[in-house]
This record gives sequence, C-alpha cells and structure tokens, in this order.
Amino acid sequence: MKKTITACAFGALLSCSAMASDGMVAIPSQFSAEETAMRFVQIVEEKGLTLFTRVNHAENATRVNLDLRPTEVILFGNPVVGTPLMQCAQEAAIELPQKALIWEDAEGKVWLAYNDPAYLKQRHNIQGCDEVIDKISGVLGTLSQAATSQ
Repeated sequence: MKKTITACAFGALLSCSAMASDGMVAIPSQFSAEETAMRFVQIVEEKGLTLFTRVNHAENATRVNLDLRPTEVILFGNPVVGTPLMQCAQEAAIELPQKALIWEDAEGKVWLAYNDPAYLKQRHNIQGCDEVIDKISGVLGTLSQAATSQ
C-alpha cells in the first residue's frame, strides 16, 4: 500500500501529520480510540450534522469470541453538503453518508480516517464541482482535526 506524508494545519497555531493512502486520509490522534470517537461524535452533533450510527467492530468481535484492537466506524452527514455531491454525480451516493474510521494500530497509535474527497472525485469522474469537493474536504478536515488534537 502506497503511503505519503503531508502536512496539515488546524487554525494558525497547530500543525500535524496526515497520511493519505489509497483514497483515505488518516490523521493521528492524541487520544485513545474511545475518546477520539466520543470527541468526534460530540463535534458532529455540536455542528448540527446527523449522526446515523456507530459501528463498534471490536465490540462485535468480542461477542463471537474474537479479538480485535479498537476499531469503530461512525456514519454521519448533512444533506446541505451531501446533496450537492450527488447532484454532481448521483452514483456518489454510494459513498454517503460520510464515514469516519477510528482505530488503534498494532503499535498502539490511534488514527482517524475518512475517504479523501479528491479520490471520490476521481472514482466517480466528477467534473465541474470543485467547490463542492473543496467544501467536503474542509468539513472533514475540520471535524477530524478537532477530534484528534487539543
């Protein structure tokens, strides 16, 4: 899997590393997986977005006597942001609602990842909708940075 490191900025004061890999943006978290997920959900709700569901894969694994490091997917969205994407390319609806993946890797590092809107643009051959893609990128970046850092 090809990985590249890029710099990202949160406000004017904070910078962090983000990994872009095969259409995903992954941001390291300063918090545990549980706290990162709780922070993300709280921010989503504070911003007035819809929280559709949380899928706790580690908890589900435990129910069938299997082990899995903390792994959770949070589905969320807002038709004000998502509908314009579908107006640009209706098949992009398969990507919605938005998803955030929070997991702890084998070294104990916690990550928050989401689908890179630039990848979705390429995947669905979206043309003439750069403002929509940029808005989605901005929202996802802001939510993720707020959930992973102080």
